[in-house]
Amino acid sequence: MADEQLNQSKIQKTNIIRENRKIAEAPVKKEEDKPLEKVSKDEENKGEKVEEKKEVKKIQGKAPKRTESSVYGRSLRISLKQSKAIGKFIRNKKIEDAIKDLNQVLLKKKAVPMSGEIAHRKGKIMSGKYPINSSKEFIRLLKTLSSNSNMHGMDVDKTIIYETIPNKAPNQLHRFGSMKFKRTHITIKAKEMNLLEKGSKIRRRK
Repeated sequence: MADEQLNQSKIQKTNIIRENRKIAEAPVKKEEDKPLEKVSKDEENKGEKVEEKKEVKKIQGKAPKRTESSVYGRSLRISLKQSKAIGKFIRNKKIEDAIKDLNQVLLKKKAVPMSGEIAHRKGKIMSGKYPINSSKEFIRLLKTLSSNSNMHGMDVDKTIIYETIPNKAPNQLHRFGSMKFKRTHITIKAKEMNLLEKGSKIRRRK
């Protein structure tokens, strides 16, 4: 039995060797150069349509143009009374004009009108002050407002400030609890002049 098994295994090995030799000696067929297939006009038109669809999708994916822009300042270190006065002072003006007027306030060439027992100033106003710290914060917010309106595709030359909302923020106590610091939230909104309704037109100050 053992001799028969050895003979069978030898026969199988010899057969496998012969088959491998045949495969190795077989000539390799060279692939003939296939003729180029002609692309029909319909297929070319299909490719162009697909590219056009992709371009349309890219155009549709852009952010739409907005008509309003706003900026929000949280817990600013300014007085609520001064922020109200500055809000009235810059309202109904262009962003650039408001920044210029506040720069004049920093130089103490133009006063912000304020009510109360305050000294009188030169010009058409009765009483006013030069709130320097508050003006600096408002200038910073107005610069961010102009950049926001540019990002939304608005024309900065036609946008005006139509709303300023100052709100009182929670007072921050000193670490020993004996002194309070003033904090104010401010929201400024702007809109294009051409998009305002007839009934809500803003009268610009001279």
